[in-house]
Amino acid sequence: MLPDGVRLRALVAHVDERGAFCELHRGEWETGVAPLQWNAVRSAAGVLRGVHVHPRHDDYLVVYAGRATVGLRDLRGGEPRPSCIEVDGSEPTAITIPHGVAHGFYFHEPSIHIYAVSHYWDSADELGCHWADPELGIPWPVREAVVSERDAGLPPLATLAGLLDAP
Repeated sequence: MLPDGVRLRALVAHVDERGAFCELHRGEWETGVAPLQWNAVRSAAGVLRGVHVHPRHDDYLVVYAGRATVGLRDLRGGEPRPSCIEVDGSEPTAITIPHGVAHGFYFHEPSIHIYAVSHYWDSADELGCHWADPELGIPWPVREAVVSERDAGLPPLATLAGLLDAP
């Protein structure tokens, strides 16, 4: 069971002897995100990015190469429903993550993911909590991961929840 507003869209990769072509986004698709900024991220095997949550912006993303587990936890005040989605570049799936849903990415192998956001990057819209906090409840497939210094120093969920509730 995914948090409300999280959407999955199977994409079609057209593969032949030359390689592959895949449409990642079309304006006519109901994604819930009007992209203002696109980003591409390359991650090594064993890397975990997050867990982050955005009070304002929504994400639309695709793991284009490699394989990842996407961890999700709704922080908008309803039922928490922590969950994980496995995504693989060989069977591309677009994921929409609305603001207020905490998310992180564990990369099982070298990977590239491409994502769009509904608002330009702003440090005030980039909050997070420690990925391994038991209160977060995300069923990660690993107990150890390579994380950035910033993500390693993120506070527990209780501290993050207080920041989200602040006026």
